[in-house]
Order: sequence, then C-alpha cells, then structure tokens
Amino acid sequence: MAGGTSTPALVQAVHEAGGLGFLAAGYKSPASMAGEISAARALGVRFGMNVFVPDAEALSPGPGERARLEAYRTELEPEAAQYGVTLPPLRLDDDDAWQEKIDVLMTDPVEVVSFAFGLPGRAVIQSLRKAGTLVVTSVTSVQEALAAAEEGPDALVVQHTSAGAHSASFLTADSATPTASTTAELVTQVRSAVGLPLIAAGAIMGSSELRGVLAAGAEAAQIGTALVRTEESGARQTHKDALGDPAFTETTMTRAFTGRPARSLVNEFVQNHPNAPKGYPAIHHLTAPVRAAASAAGDPQRLNLWAGTGWRQARTGSARDVVTDFLNGL
Repeated sequence: MAGGTSTPALVQAVHEAGGLGFLAAGYKSPASMAGEISAARALGVRFGMNVFVPDAEALSPGPGERARLEAYRTELEPEAAQYGVTLPPLRLDDDDAWQEKIDVLMTDPVEVVSFAFGLPGRAVIQSLRKAGTLVVTSVTSVQEALAAAEEGPDALVVQHTSAGAHSASFLTADSATPTASTTAELVTQVRSAVGLPLIAAGAIMGSSELRGVLAAGAEAAQIGTALVRTEESGARQTHKDALGDPAFTETTMTRAFTGRPARSLVNEFVQNHPNAPKGYPAIHHLTAPVRAAASAAGDPQRLNLWAGTGWRQARTGSARDVVTDFLNGL
C-alpha cells in the first residue's frame, strides 16, 4: 500500500478496531517516512513500517535489458501524447533511498518492520532486532521461505498470488505456475518447511478466509484490498470507484505499470501492454506521468488499479468497521 494508500489515519482506524496497521516507506523520501512515523506516534497507536528491498540487478541492467526498456518507453509514447505529458528519460539509479531509510529505522525504531521484494540481509535484521524492532520478511514460496529463514527474522509474511498489487517474489520466476491454489494451501506448505510464525496474505476479504488461514497454521493475516475503498485509505478516488464498478470483471498479474508483477483490475492499459518487460522501478518512473494524468482526469483505464482476486468484497465506510467485522467473525 505504498505511494500514499496507507496513511496515519488508516493505521489509527485499524489500531482502534484491534489490528496492527502498517505505514509504507515505498516511494517516499526518508524525511517523509519519518514524518509519518511521528504523525502515527502522535495519535498514540501501535503500527509497523513496510520497506522495499532494492534489486541490485535492476539498478544495473545489461545492454539487452536497457534496449527493452527503451523500446517500452517508445511503446508508451502514444498514451503519454493522449494526455499531453512527456515521458521522462530512463532512470536506473533509484534504490528508494534504502540505506537512508534503514538508518532512520535504526536510530528511531518502530515496533515492527516488514520487508518486501527481497531479503534485507542478516546484518540489517540483527541491527533492527537489537534496536527492539520485530522483523518480518515477505515470501511467496517454500523456496523463498527457506532462504528468508536463514537470515533470522521474527516472522514471515506468506503472500499468495491472489494478493493485490505487487508480488513480493524474489526467487520465483514470473511465469512459474503457482504450487498452491489458495492462500491457506500456501500457508500449509510453508508451515511444513519453516518453524517461524507466519502471516498469511492474499484474497483475505472476510472472517471466513481469516479462519481458513489460521486453521492452516498462520498466526495472523495481512489485508490490503479489503481496506483500499475505506474513507481512511489514501488511494486515489478513481481507484476506489473502480473497485466498485461492475464494468471491471477480472484481475491479472501485469508488469505494465511498474516493471514488476502486480495484480490489477484489467483495464485498457493492461490490455495494451501484455508483454511489458521487467524493470522495476525504471518502468514505474516511466509510467508515472501517464498515471498521474489519468488520475487527474478520473480515467480508470490508464491507472494502476491494484486489486486482489477478492476485490468485489471491498467495502466503503470506515476501516474500523472492516477490521471489527473480521475479528467479530472469529
């Protein structure tokens, strides 16, 4: 829920309903991340922080990869012209201020830090734990869970392919056939391989799915799509409205918006770019002007409409009510 979807107000609502909300460091400056931490603390709530792990290979693409990115930039030009915006030159140096954010979290520790898109490294985990922080690593397969467990985190988020937005995968190939048909089945597989506490993620839209993943061996569940339409969510209104629009009938995994596989509602942009190359966050920066213009125009057809497979159950109203209903159903 990076880029503004998660807010201190959302974290407060989740806390007051009995959950633990997370702020998102992704796409924010270290100063902005620190500001949100201060804002959440001022509200007197418990919360965690999610951080993206940079991909060293993506920051140093070979000639072939760079050529594919340049070709994709050319492919995007007609859609940029439609809105009268200019695509930026390729940016290949963005590590999302990784070290600066880690430094902030070392010197001003929060209760929980979770990582996505890769392994933070044993030294980072040990330092955060020494500072009093619980550390969680996100995985999407047994193979990734085994690799993550070697670094010594306190828990693992086990994310199924049904989850909305970016996949946390870092070892599994994009085209790999999922080995588990449901989130609960994936939890069962990972539980048999590692002894760490597990947090299930993916298509958990109500108490029935929550009960299912807990029965499968998870200690907790992580929800995202279920909160996107709530009043405390910072998601774009066009995104919120699209989740309730019957004109959208399916989701799919796509690299079209960011260069990293992410589950989105199928709109024209997804359909127009089925073969978008790998290249996160370079493609994220390329498409940013188009997405911003689409949002300003209220056009859902060229916006990244992140959604898990259970998106039809996403509700409006307060996040407090959503989380309360989850917990009351246990």
